[in-house]
Amino acid sequence: MWILDTALKAREEHNQPIRVGIVGAGFMGQGLANQIIHSTPGMRVIAISNRQVERAVGVLNYAGCEDIVVAETQRQLDDAASRLQPVATGDAMLLARGAHIDVLVDVTGSVEFGAHVALEAFKYGKDVVLMNAELDATIGPILQTYADQHGVILTGCEGDEPGVQMNLYRWVKGLGLTPRLMGNVKGLQDPYRNPTTQKGFADRWGQNPAMVTSFADGSKVNFEQSVVANATGFKVRSRGMSRGAMYTGDILKIGELYDIEELLRLGGAIDYVVGTPLSKVYCLAEHRDPKQQHYLNLYKMGTGPLYSFFVPYHLVHFEVPNAIARAVLFRDPIVKPLGGPVVEVCAVAKRDLRAGEVLDDYGMYMTYGEAVNVEEMSTGRYLPEGLVEGCRLLNGITKDAVITYDDVVLPTGRLADRLRAEQYHKFRGEPWLKDLLTASQVTEQARQVAVRLAAFG
Repeated sequence: MWILDTALKAREEHNQPIRVGIVGAGFMGQGLANQIIHSTPGMRVIAISNRQVERAVGVLNYAGCEDIVVAETQRQLDDAASRLQPVATGDAMLLARGAHIDVLVDVTGSVEFGAHVALEAFKYGKDVVLMNAELDATIGPILQTYADQHGVILTGCEGDEPGVQMNLYRWVKGLGLTPRLMGNVKGLQDPYRNPTTQKGFADRWGQNPAMVTSFADGSKVNFEQSVVANATGFKVRSRGMSRGAMYTGDILKIGELYDIEELLRLGGAIDYVVGTPLSKVYCLAEHRDPKQQHYLNLYKMGTGPLYSFFVPYHLVHFEVPNAIARAVLFRDPIVKPLGGPVVEVCAVAKRDLRAGEVLDDYGMYMTYGEAVNVEEMSTGRYLPEGLVEGCRLLNGITKDAVITYDDVVLPTGRLADRLRAEQYHKFRGEPWLKDLLTASQVTEQARQVAVRLAAFG
């Protein structure tokens, strides 16, 4: 932190601010823009994109910006950006290609759209900071390979739970302990919540009911913990982790919930609990040195074998500028996959589903997500929760059953599907998903031919 503020102060003094483009003008994009503009020297918001451009304009107005340029072309955006005049646009690709933008922050939560934006940003030499755990959990490992090819940084952010956990993980390792479990703490978990049940809360705080639902039904925490798993190599003890187990005791004693031998067999685990007071994330770690165990006991950490370290808050957009600065100035990713996927998020039926229905997106009425080890995900051919939207059901699915690729017809032509197939082939040597997509494409082409022939009688 002290290195970052000194470096940002120097950028401000030399009039060389980090130039930021924000993709998405929702609740978090609004907070982030305001934070950078008013509280982060050495950094500038150059442009904000949103499909509804008036939302981007509204965010800039919220942050006190004046003389906003609404850009529809690359020239308009670049001309305004060269003068540090704030820009709003409906086209995120203008930000990805912008000559006067150093880094993009994705706050959309969209997997398909986020994949397109990230790849375009990489092509134009831009670092990408993700406030998009859904994208990271679904195809983060393969996107990382593209970022590496282009010599840019792709990272999760500080402030959001994965980043807070990874900062804690690195700090604990730096003390000489070995982390064995990374945990998240939620206030509520009910897999059957939906935008109707969450509308009151969402309206109260000016948030999107679907996003609030993804918090309440557990999908979000499963995405977040999958990101942590892929960055540490840790696994889940079982699909869905604790599924919202309550723990309201002393955070320093939360290690009593876990069997260290099981954690050692897994190579480490991810989990979450509900209701733990004064805590947001926790790390359970061991120390094999009896001399250091003596000191840890003296320092009120208990007798082990699992010592509990925790952070009592996550401040989301307040901390994201730290991630931006670490990426751009120090080439230091906060959250980065170690390699291929270790844990993924599968789609589970929120209610009984009928053949012929078309699935809505995560955080809606039809599915919720559960974290699962990649071996089970692949063997079961589970459908990822991040890619449920638009899938048409071939079979009826009972409530709380996992949905598989064999149960659905995928939307045609999605980039994220192709990237996920590439991810499985590259990291696991598995061609089945690529073969499935090829067969689906052939079937769709045959269907279109049949439709055209029928039109001619």
